[in-house]
Amino acid sequence: MSTAIVTGCAGFIGSHLTDRLLADGREVVGIDSFEDYYPRAMKEDNIAQARDHESFELIEADLLSLAETGRLRELMDDAEVVYHLAAQPGVRASWGQEFHIYERNNIMVTQALLETANHVEVPAFVYASSSSVYGDTDILPMREDAVCVPYSPYGVTKLTAEHLCRLYTRNFGFHTASLRFFTVYGPRQRPDMAFRRFIDKALAGEPIVVYGDGEQTRDFTYVTDIVDGIIAAAAAPAGMVANLAGGSRVSLVDVIDTLADFMGVAIRVDRQPRQAGDVRDTWASIEVAQKVLNYGPEVGLAEGLAAEVAWLRERRFG
Repeated sequence: MSTAIVTGCAGFIGSHLTDRLLADGREVVGIDSFEDYYPRAMKEDNIAQARDHESFELIEADLLSLAETGRLRELMDDAEVVYHLAAQPGVRASWGQEFHIYERNNIMVTQALLETANHVEVPAFVYASSSSVYGDTDILPMREDAVCVPYSPYGVTKLTAEHLCRLYTRNFGFHTASLRFFTVYGPRQRPDMAFRRFIDKALAGEPIVVYGDGEQTRDFTYVTDIVDGIIAAAAAPAGMVANLAGGSRVSLVDVIDTLADFMGVAIRVDRQPRQAGDVRDTWASIEVAQKVLNYGPEVGLAEGLAAEVAWLRERRFG
């Protein structure tokens, strides 16, 4: 049975990926340091199903510490693929004194993983990048061959890690693939992300905070579609960079209206100034993923929002 390593296995996307791999009959070694960016209890809920699976092993540890002690090399000896999803998330939090955390968790950790995986000749390394690498551009849709000019420190760290993946492919022939995720949503979404905040506040009858005029657009992607692309990328050509998006580019105003209609509630909006690092629009070309990964998003925005609302209602009301 083939073994997959998933870093950030207790996170939003990482836990969905872990569950899918286990359902597909894979052995999974999940690594997570349970950073305190949001409550640990939420991450424990994310991996509750995986913990009960006989083919899952959880390693709770810091990835750099694992590399320094040699334990990371031992874990990778029998691995067929590393899915690297662990990262310090958040555009707005990446400014100022917090940047050193992003530098460590997004750049140094990725370099340590690449160095170790290359050394033990892991067959494939899939890196979770972000649409944040493109920056605040008016050249839409965003294509992989565009010049990337990040608009936040977070985006800088994600692009730097992409460059590291390319370096290991070009210098050593190591098999890497970098996937640029576009605004992923669905059950288990982090509490700081827009849809999660909107739905939580609407269920509580409280106003939601919107930064800017609300006309900014995002290319929203349902989490199971992202997982499909991640798994397919393990067999992609070495050095590939691809957008993964959902084809649901809409404004925040339209999302709020859709939620209000769907939930049957009046949603009050508290408008705040646009935040540093927030880009105006995202919209992905997915031609590369379609051609190379046979990728095609299957979950539309209405269906995906319904699933996330149902999940949050269950958490709130039982």
